[in-house]
Amino acid sequence: MESEQEREENAPKRSQAVMAWEDVKSEMVGEKGLSPEVADHIGEYVQLHGGLSLIEELLQDPKLSQNKLAREGLGDMKLLFEYLILFGISAQISFDLSLARGLDYYTGVIYEAVLIQPQNDHTEESVGVGSVAGGGRYDGLVGMFDPKGRKVPCVGVSIGIERIFSIMEQKAEASEEKIRTTETQVLVASAQKKLLEERLKLVSELWDSGIKAEMLYKKNPKLLNQLQYCEEAGIPLVAILGEQELKDGVVKLRDVATREEAKDNHAIL
Repeated sequence: MESEQEREENAPKRSQAVMAWEDVKSEMVGEKGLSPEVADHIGEYVQLHGGLSLIEELLQDPKLSQNKLAREGLGDMKLLFEYLILFGISAQISFDLSLARGLDYYTGVIYEAVLIQPQNDHTEESVGVGSVAGGGRYDGLVGMFDPKGRKVPCVGVSIGIERIFSIMEQKAEASEEKIRTTETQVLVASAQKKLLEERLKLVSELWDSGIKAEMLYKKNPKLLNQLQYCEEAGIPLVAILGEQELKDGVVKLRDVATREEAKDNHAIL
């Protein structure tokens, strides 16, 4: 089995911090009034990131071991990583002491989801392409709106939908693969007018058979428009009904990609 050290070495590299440590230190000293020595002590920790081995190392730290809250927090993180290892996903999680969120109502752990660009022939290592979600623990926020001020433990996360869509669009453009916007397997189409009831009946029969089907809900859609809709939506098959097909008791099946056609017996119609 892969060791914890190997898991950490194989874990995705974290994305670069928004602020360099020197900038953070300058703000702590210049604006917050901390001494340079205290800022340097903090800097020893906030530049650390890793997994279970880092947490165990911090639990042995003589400075942190004297702080009750630090011991409790590290104990919780150790338990979390032990569970992550059991689930086999510890390589995707990094305990990053530099992570900070701008909202001051968080009372516990905070977290951030970063999308990783996998290694390929053009990159030597995995690259972080940006945060797509973030959140944390907040025990005092809900109580602010409660007349009795009761403490309500909460954990929340917000997802960057627009950023996710943007990344998906970039991936789609790079791969040149057509993304299907529907799971429809068959479009029921008509070659002539006044066949709305027949189309509805066939769609219903396909649904009853567990086949994902749909139709254009115009009364008399043009066949070309129906075929173009299939190409745009990525629907693989078209079941075409026409006066001759109804007379012969068959349905014409058309492969949208190859444009090959075949007839299938359909006694009900």
